[in-house]
Amino acid sequence: MIFENIKEESKQKIVTAALREFAENGYNRASTNSIVKRAGVGKGMLYYYFKNKYELYVYLITQSLGVIEEHVNKQINLDETDFFERYRQTVDIEMKVYMENADFFNFMSYVFVMENDHLPNDLSDSIEQLKTEGFGSLYKNIDLTKFRDDIDVEKALQLIQWALDGYQQQLIERLKGTDFSNFEFEVYQKEFMEYLNVLKTSFYH
Repeated sequence: MIFENIKEESKQKIVTAALREFAENGYNRASTNSIVKRAGVGKGMLYYYFKNKYELYVYLITQSLGVIEEHVNKQINLDETDFFERYRQTVDIEMKVYMENADFFNFMSYVFVMENDHLPNDLSDSIEQLKTEGFGSLYKNIDLTKFRDDIDVEKALQLIQWALDGYQQQLIERLKGTDFSNFEFEVYQKEFMEYLNVLKTSFYH
């Protein structure tokens, strides 16, 4: 892609401007005029690299998925066998990466919340695969002996997954219409950890 070959400074200006515009206004209300104004470049330059707003949007999702895969999913510590501790560490990793890549995370928060039926199938599949791999890493090689003896561990893990899925869906509903440029990740991190501790108390010795 030609865009990858331009000067890094110019590329970052355009990417940052576009990430913030989409995070703040959503896809439908995002303006390419605003993007070029934020980036300090001519509109002709933007359209030289991207045919339209949609192509730019798809590019940003692809780049953001790469950031999450490289800096979050691949950093999960599989040597930590305590399920809840691994989950806590994963949230801490996400927080650290968020602080270093806030624009990407704010943008992807919008993407995850919105329905993306209009995206190419391969990109929608990549988003779902990223979620699946993330969850898979959380359950791999965990120490099942930490769970209470009087419960079915497999059913307990399923209940935990349902609880976390339910929390995620509720959070998505709460966040619809949110300006993700000022997303307070720490607030939801704290809330999530409180729920995680309740689950740990319920299912561990």
